[in-house]
Amino acid sequence: MKRLLLLGASSWVLGGCAVSPENDPVQIRLSDLDQRVQRIERVLTNQSLLDLAQRIDRVQSDLRGIRGEVEVLQNSNEGGKNQTRNLYGDLEKRLAALETLGGVSPGSVGAGSVGSVPVAPPVGAASGGEQASYDAAFTALKASDYPKAIAGFRSFVSAYPSSPLASNAQYWLGEAHYVNREYQNAITAFQRVTTDWPESRKAPDALVKIGFTQAALNRTGDARITLEDVVRRYPGTEAAQLAADRLKRLPR
Repeated sequence: MKRLLLLGASSWVLGGCAVSPENDPVQIRLSDLDQRVQRIERVLTNQSLLDLAQRIDRVQSDLRGIRGEVEVLQNSNEGGKNQTRNLYGDLEKRLAALETLGGVSPGSVGAGSVGSVPVAPPVGAASGGEQASYDAAFTALKASDYPKAIAGFRSFVSAYPSSPLASNAQYWLGEAHYVNREYQNAITAFQRVTTDWPESRKAPDALVKIGFTQAALNRTGDARITLEDVVRRYPGTEAAQLAADRLKRLPR
């Protein structure tokens, strides 16, 4: 089943201005929802679970719709923020129900069974030590402890360069730099995702984020080139749509 593509909402910029770190909880909230969907996806390897898979697809579709609204709501009045929270609340309830049906505890990763149906463990799953290290860094990011998150993700990639989580860790390293307004470091981190893990599902996300970060630095020409590259290299994808939308807002 295709993976959910959730781009970091905190990276979205409005009118060429970067989203401030204090707004980052929106991005982190979406990322948490993404992780929960992925945990359910990992156990859906049995054909008898088709109905559950279809329900998850509907949740994924709703999450994709929210992405397109967050940039405006995130920077709007309190009513808009309340609307965003209501959207999250509804989706979290539905995810919780799916997690219960699927036998996936909210804190588990890569569970080996769905209900009473035995399922083979996911191929290429991270080891316990790797997962613990990754989770610690991600927890720091959710807590807005950006220096700790940066150190944690950097250490993870150094220690586990071949881990199935390595490209994700490198991507979140870039996000941590971005929300900490360390824009050049963010670009460097995102660039490594595209060069070291070009086939990763995070590669299109990272390229989009490079363009957003260049725009935040007022490097409009570079941002335009990067975002046009996304549209060209990943046609028909959500990454391409986000890039196209951002291109429309770049100053001429």
